[in-house]
Amino acid sequence: MEALVLVVHVLAAVAIIGLVLIQQGKGADAGASFGGGASQTVFGSQGGGSFFGKLTAVFALVFFLTSFGLAFFASEQAKTVDGGLDFVPNASQVEETVEMPELETGAEESAANQDIPTVE
Repeated sequence: MEALVLVVHVLAAVAIIGLVLIQQGKGADAGASFGGGASQTVFGSQGGGSFFGKLTAVFALVFFLTSFGLAFFASEQAKTVDGGLDFVPNASQVEETVEMPELETGAEESAANQDIPTVE
């Protein structure tokens, strides 16, 4: 389910990018008022602004809804991971500690070092 929402999310993002790049800016309408041939376009004399604007709004809505869906899935996964880290063992689950052997004292080490010949 999460993979499906992720795929729809990415496709909606790509569609929004494409639709924004296709749309003309506000300054492009000035040329159409002087007979720029806008009446012979596919979307009529008004242009495709309203059509692309509505289509962009639809894909933006889909993008926001899938964003909320992905955030929900991420929070559910965080709850399952976070619950496993709160484990505190009780006294019966704690193993006895192993005592470390005591180290040799300095007197024993000096006696052992006396057997080693020195190089002059």
